[in-house]
Amino acid sequence: MMRGEDSDEVEIDLSGSEPGTEEDFEERGGPLWRAPEALEDEDNIHTSNLVEISDTRPLINARDPRGINECLQVSFEDVIAEPLSARSTDKVWFWSNALFEVCRVWVYRVVSLLLALPMAFLSGLLFALLSCFHIWMVQPCTRYTLILSYWLQCLWAVLLELLCRPLFTSAGRCCGAFSVHLADE
Repeated sequence: MMRGEDSDEVEIDLSGSEPGTEEDFEERGGPLWRAPEALEDEDNIHTSNLVEISDTRPLINARDPRGINECLQVSFEDVIAEPLSARSTDKVWFWSNALFEVCRVWVYRVVSLLLALPMAFLSGLLFALLSCFHIWMVQPCTRYTLILSYWLQCLWAVLLELLCRPLFTSAGRCCGAFSVHLADE
């Protein structure tokens, strides 16, 4: 490890502690504990016609297109931070960062492997039941109620027209004769 002249900046030299050179490190695309970056030009990947026609490819690439889980973008620096007054050795910091990333990624993968399929099944079942209930029960009952209450709507409109309209029309004409003049004194 080499410290710069400024006490806030710290550079870690991995060439002495890791086998290989910095070029090997850059060829690998980053640390071993991080998942490899997705290919930028995935359209050039040769696939069968069946896969090209399928609509699952956009689902795999864009897993959160509406940004529902933006609050879960957590990195090591968001969770653990050492002030200048209390610092561990650089090796401890480096390996704790690596362990954090490995645990975060792999525990999520294992838990999602155990829970994702049952939760997807239960969610699909729940939404299917709610959709069926809404399509076959709620919406027809609402339509029936509107159809059967049409005579009430007509009766209400007639009562308003016969009782309330003459009263409010005459009150409006009586109050319409008043005029207010504002004068500066």
